[in-house]
Amino acid sequence: MSLADQVLAVNDDLPIRTDKPVHSGKVRSVYWLTEEDSRRLIKQNGYDVAEDAPLAIMVISDRISAFDCIWHGEGDLRGVPGKGAALNAISNHWFQLFKDNGLADSHILDIPHPFVWIVQKAKPVMIEAICRQYITGSMWRAYEKGEREFCGITLPEGLEKDSKLDDILITPSTKGILRGIPGVPEADDVNITRKNISDNFEAFNFSSANDIDGYEKLLKDGFGVISQALEAIDQTFVDTKFEFGYVTDSKGNEKLIYMDEVGTPDSSRIWDTKAYQQGEIVENSKEGFRQFLLNHFPDPDILLNKERMPEREALAKDNALPLEALMDVSRTYTGIAEKITGRPITLSENPKQEIIDILRTEYDLIAD
Repeated sequence: MSLADQVLAVNDDLPIRTDKPVHSGKVRSVYWLTEEDSRRLIKQNGYDVAEDAPLAIMVISDRISAFDCIWHGEGDLRGVPGKGAALNAISNHWFQLFKDNGLADSHILDIPHPFVWIVQKAKPVMIEAICRQYITGSMWRAYEKGEREFCGITLPEGLEKDSKLDDILITPSTKGILRGIPGVPEADDVNITRKNISDNFEAFNFSSANDIDGYEKLLKDGFGVISQALEAIDQTFVDTKFEFGYVTDSKGNEKLIYMDEVGTPDSSRIWDTKAYQQGEIVENSKEGFRQFLLNHFPDPDILLNKERMPEREALAKDNALPLEALMDVSRTYTGIAEKITGRPITLSENPKQEIIDILRTEYDLIAD
């Protein structure tokens, strides 16, 4: 069994019964179940959702994306061994912790396999909810160039790179391209202020203006829960991105939930606390891979400059990265997942076949 076989690189070609196109993102693919299958599973498994709620199978992959491109390695390695299972395990752990702490539910109803979630359809809030406890990354680069205002928040003079901020900052950006909102450029991932959101809450898919306070509370409380748990294993939660949406439960109540993924090395920065205290940054997140790419190619501006996207895409397509670079990412992801969950991440021999077998025998969702 080669390493390439243990990696799930393509996740949008599974024979899952669906009557809609498969939606494939950078890392996950979503298969919307037929109405008949959705109703059957809700009834069969007693999911706390409306009886006619649309359900989907969400399959994670081991693909790695950075700077808006998908990267691959030598030996036809199209992803990072163990990455998908590590991401799902971490998200599952935090979602459960949020529930245990009485914060909010997630979109996940069932976990048939380490790569697979059964989820309910949510009405997404069109905001990438970003929370920061330290000044680093893109915020530091902008601050160093003289910018002091971020998403309507003014930062003081004299901050140092990678230093802790006085407060946890919420610096939201748009999810997708939103049109017709005064003062908000029609582009993906643009920074927005709280005033932008409160003045146009419906355009961001909030059901009521009061829910803006609700999302901020869930964001800060969720950040706090993860931060505290990471402290206990000598890790520092630096910043993260959450996503939220609305679902209706079996009694017909609409509620705001966490969705997508939370507190993972893909969506967050996590530093080793002891190293940080000694003045060194040891990344337990994708940031380490981003730094590798910036150092690996002679012209890092291609990766940072949005105007050079065609060159960047060619760079990702034409360059197989050294095997060791992807194995380094594998060790980071599986290592932090094992620390967080207290359980080992095991590589599947043939993840695709395992998923098909489980969805066939236990859920009757494979189109034969």
